[in-house]
Amino acid sequence: MKEAVHISGVRQVGPDLPELLARTARGDEQAFSRVYDVVIGPVIGLVRSVLRDPAQSEEVAQEVLVDVWRLAARYEPEHGGVMNWVLTLAHRRAVDRVRSAQAASDRDNRAALLAQTPAFDEVSEEVETRLERESVRRCLRTLTELQRESVTLAYYRGLTYREVAELLSVPLGTVKTRLRDGLIRLRDCLGVTA
Repeated sequence: MKEAVHISGVRQVGPDLPELLARTARGDEQAFSRVYDVVIGPVIGLVRSVLRDPAQSEEVAQEVLVDVWRLAARYEPEHGGVMNWVLTLAHRRAVDRVRSAQAASDRDNRAALLAQTPAFDEVSEEVETRLERESVRRCLRTLTELQRESVTLAYYRGLTYREVAELLSVPLGTVKTRLRDGLIRLRDCLGVTA
């Protein structure tokens, strides 16, 4: 089927777009040149409406036409016309560019936020750790000797409740009670809320 193909404003009669695209799929550069001439205007218009930036629009339009050349064999006429297929490729490329630009912007923003985050301060961390240790030591001194002994064995030496009971030669229930009471007193002394 022959249709009028508008190239540079001149009306020409020749193969229709599906036929030109089929020839392009077989590597016919002249057919591709004619497809290019017909679709480049609408492609740039669509891409520019998405991107707004003329330079990026031209770049994306060229990528779309390279896709048309590479993917011409994938065109399926039963799914729509050639122009719709090309414009769908253009729209996808333009949206991908917007998403890519947004992702780059998001990465830059995250990097800027990380750059503003104060560096780890070893001195203040060490001071804080020492103060916490001193608070724990002070609070451990408030426990009874039996509670302190049980807490020290269980939490500083890593023994199980059963091992603490065996080491101290007291029933397991007694160790559990000492530990529970000792931890409650430590919590209260340290001002930790349950």
